Amino acid sequence: MLRIDRSIYDQIVAHARRDHPDEACGVVAGPIGSDTPVRFIEMINAERSPTFYRFDSMEQLKVWREMDDRDEEPVVIYHSHTATEAYPSRTDISYASEPNAHYVLASTRDPDTVEFRSFRIVDGEVTEEDVSIIG
Repeated sequence: MLRIDRSIYDQIVAHARRDHPDEACGVVAGPIGSDTPVRFIEMINAERSPTFYRFDSMEQLKVWREMDDRDEEPVVIYHSHTATEAYPSRTDISYASEPNAHYVLASTRDPDTVEFRSFRIVDGEVTEEDVSIIG
């Protein structure tokens, strides 16, 4: 189960809506081994695409080094889908490289509905998990 603070949930949803019609992406870091997402990090979608996202390689290197320096790890890796449900695509699954991370998808296909789901993706296998919003 993903337990996430309401303020971080709100920031992910706001970022997804703001970048629509392009996919938004980012990370929520937390202390190594804690599984607690605490530090929201909005990132740039280098593809600037409504159907695909990719972290900018230089920005990703900077963010991952910063997490290392702070004894953090990516607890949540998030992105949005703009025209489809919040479920990992084949491409999302193939790029999932953090086996301990929660992969969060927020769909912006309906401007009046929040579709926010979390998955574990390990070795190409997708498992949906419950999300508990705290606060």
